[in-house]
Amino acid sequence: MSRTAWLSSSILLLCAAGLLLGLNGCGGKSTTSITIPPPVGKIEHVVIIFQENRTPDNLFQGLCLPPYGKSSSCSTNPTGSQYDISSSGVNSQQQTIPLSQIDLGTAGANPDDYDLSHAHSAFVDMCDLNASTGACAMDGADLVGVSCSKGASGCPPANPQFMYVNPADVQPYLTLAEQYSFADHMFQTNEGPSFPAHQFIISGTSAPTATSSLFASENPDGTNGVAGCIAPPGATVAVIDSSGDESSNPPIYPCFEHATLTDLLDKATISWRYYAPSAGSIWTAPDAIQHMCGPNATPPNATACVGADWTGTSPKVVLNQTQANAQILTDIAANQLQQVSWVIPAAKFSDHAASNNGCGPSWVTQVVNGIGNSPYWSNTVIILTWDDWGGWYDHVPPAVISNGSSWGAGYVYGFRVPMVVISPYAKPAYISHGTHDFGSILKFIETTFSLPSLGYADAPADDLSDIFNFTQTPTAFQTIPPPADSAACIADTGPPGDPDDD
Repeated sequence: MSRTAWLSSSILLLCAAGLLLGLNGCGGKSTTSITIPPPVGKIEHVVIIFQENRTPDNLFQGLCLPPYGKSSSCSTNPTGSQYDISSSGVNSQQQTIPLSQIDLGTAGANPDDYDLSHAHSAFVDMCDLNASTGACAMDGADLVGVSCSKGASGCPPANPQFMYVNPADVQPYLTLAEQYSFADHMFQTNEGPSFPAHQFIISGTSAPTATSSLFASENPDGTNGVAGCIAPPGATVAVIDSSGDESSNPPIYPCFEHATLTDLLDKATISWRYYAPSAGSIWTAPDAIQHMCGPNATPPNATACVGADWTGTSPKVVLNQTQANAQILTDIAANQLQQVSWVIPAAKFSDHAASNNGCGPSWVTQVVNGIGNSPYWSNTVIILTWDDWGGWYDHVPPAVISNGSSWGAGYVYGFRVPMVVISPYAKPAYISHGTHDFGSILKFIETTFSLPSLGYADAPADDLSDIFNFTQTPTAFQTIPPPADSAACIADTGPPGDPDDD
């Protein structure tokens, strides 16, 4: 019996027994939504692997292409067993543009040697919102700005936004999607780039304070490569209001103060760890939350995060992570995996356009195989997703909230990002067409560990329950074959590197 069916039958029995008289679910047309956690002991660890800047149309086109997949497996009007992936798009001139192939990294016959804007303004261009219907036309990708890497030749190519990654470069991702649960209606919560997206994945908001109606909406300016509460005094980040206006309020210093999921975990004595490339990175979300950072001086005069999460013999925020220096793998091997983990890549293996060297699939394979081939497999959920769309074309419109009154109005929801859920209790070879966002991940964790809601993106989100079947025979782990470049990727002992500030 599925979890949903079990819940429905349980409610009927309780209603019949007169034990749910206080709930509308016992009669009439009104219903009460009840969320129940997985059975005790089934899920004890959740690992979020947060890659960079891709859409399903861009990164997972291989699911539709022989020999990696089948053309019949994909449709823009999919059945339950088809992926919602398109091989072409429409530009602002209403021309149909076939997606062209590009390498994942910056080396190869057709290198990914440029970056696309993924600022809020780029979202506005690609969305092309119809104000009367509240729907994105999804026909403005060609208006998204392009920046070529220094020394790049033939840059930009024709229709640079309308590209898909060579399936041979991302075979491990395709294998994971085909074996486990792939969510093809997963949306980033925010309508902007990495800095706010990473705030949403740890706290469900990028608001400056707990009571603010504004969101930090861009990557910060004037950081000299150091963001958050340790950014230099002149650093600022744009904020957006509920009408979607970034000019109604002046930019602010990129240091915030509100609750995060880690606060709920700490209060419930649920262990957690955040693996990150460096302090001050726009991808290191804890450095922008003042009580998490514990800055060594009052911002904007701080130069280091020295709070309890960062210091001590076993810090919760672990820095300088590379494939050759991956504490997540050491923790797994030493039986020290925390109950909730965020795994943030360095630039080289992040999948970020113009910043990555093609090692993202190798990195993800290392982590997944490390868990899968350990005792942790039996009680762990791995959630692999990407932080924002990266400026790449995608054909599925998000549900844009623009009424000015609902939570998130003016800045949610953003474009699709891929998500693969890997677990012995994730439905095998399952395609979730349900609508999910970063808040869904937070809500799943809250549900799993019986935590209260943060009251941000998690509050209106689903809890990923359609993806799981906790009564199924647990799926045995099969080692994911690493990509051909895996040995070279693992041997790279260079510095982690940080993302650009696009």
